[in-house]
Amino acid sequence: MSQPRPTVRRRRLASLLVELREGAGKSMDEAAERIGCHKTKISRIENARLGVSLGELRDLLTFYGIDDAAYVEELVGLARRSGERGWTRHLGATFSSYVDHIDYEQTSDYIRSYQPLLIAGLAQTADYARELYRNNPEMMSSSEVDDLVNTRMQRQEILEKSDAPRLTVIQGEAALRTQVGGAAIMKPQLDRLCTLAGRHNIEVQVLPLNSGAHAGLVCAFVVFGFPTPAFSDVVCVEHVTGSLLMETEEETKRYTLAFDSLRSAALSPTASLDLIQQVRHEL
Repeated sequence: MSQPRPTVRRRRLASLLVELREGAGKSMDEAAERIGCHKTKISRIENARLGVSLGELRDLLTFYGIDDAAYVEELVGLARRSGERGWTRHLGATFSSYVDHIDYEQTSDYIRSYQPLLIAGLAQTADYARELYRNNPEMMSSSEVDDLVNTRMQRQEILEKSDAPRLTVIQGEAALRTQVGGAAIMKPQLDRLCTLAGRHNIEVQVLPLNSGAHAGLVCAFVVFGFPTPAFSDVVCVEHVTGSLLMETEEETKRYTLAFDSLRSAALSPTASLDLIQQVRHEL
């Protein structure tokens, strides 16, 4: 019988423990000696294949020099919930509602995004994102909108890193033609999409309106791939009240196949760039 795949929260805790250990300049052998176990156990914990007891976690955090009580309790709470799967509830305009999604963006090496109606989040300009949030039926305050826009812009910083992930975006033509905020906002937004499409690690394809029936008529989705073999693909589907994160091989395989089908149905990168520039000119 195959081993259960690690949950979202266990993956996140594992990634943080690796980051904290390396930041403290400690080896796996030293961490293992600290809690009285074999190095293999530390490796399995850091690969999200094995949970960590709360006592071991607190001991490791002390060993790594983490003395922020609030942060320690946050990680302990994450460990307590490490067995939970699937749903990330939307808790209002707070960073916490996107924490799993953002963590995947920061740690993945290949992001596949299918967005039929909106410009992909990693490609949105601040003005475009602000217009979307301002028209959210939750009636968020100006400060909440600013927080969310700032968070979105910070998320895009991964595209500027020397080890930036590979990004493939399938953008619905409807997203290009829907005038979010009018021409004044859409022109810079389409320019931003063209700029990104010119980078070596980013590919943008447009799925035209005349494509007919295709594999993406149900919903938008993002597939995250990771460099660590222990971390399998994760699919994120956003909806009105939160995000559905899917991790089982059966689920992720279906979305990967759907994405491949959409790539085949979409215009080539060159033809897609021509269409984006055409729509921009029409504005």
